Amino acid sequence: MNNFQRNGSLSNTQVGSDFENRARSIFAAQGIALEEHVSLNIGIEGKRKAHKFDLGSKDPKIIVECKSHTWTESQNMPSAKMMAWTESKYYFYTAPKDYREVFFVLKDFSTKHNETLAKYYLRTYEHLIPGDVEFWEYDEAKKTAERIRQRADLLLVTAGNS
Repeated sequence: MNNFQRNGSLSNTQVGSDFENRARSIFAAQGIALEEHVSLNIGIEGKRKAHKFDLGSKDPKIIVECKSHTWTESQNMPSAKMMAWTESKYYFYTAPKDYREVFFVLKDFSTKHNETLAKYYLRTYEHLIPGDVEFWEYDEAKKTAERIRQRADLLLVTAGNS
């Protein structure tokens, strides 16, 4: 077995594909049909290039990046994986602004850190996360997902209405 392959899996590619299917199911239950590998032109300073997001839809306009990463076996932060998460945030930052941006991750709790990997990332990398990115955690045991971070502009509207 490859040292970097998830225990019990045939391949990391299959793990990712299965996880994307779970995300699709969660959004389908909300009436949002997502397609695989939705391509959008992204970029900065007027330069654009096609990028394929894991999932998405052009009606309604939504793009989703999925990561099923976990803490390391010794419950340390997987630094290379966190770089991949940050890269995904940059793709969102350069995407068309009229798209809803969702980062869909596996809920993985560490007793050593007393928090999930997603909440750890939100706490320590907040300065690199665009305000319009939603975070969703998927609980594999319960087969449910919870939005743990809402778009900043929606939070302002909600706070203003309280």
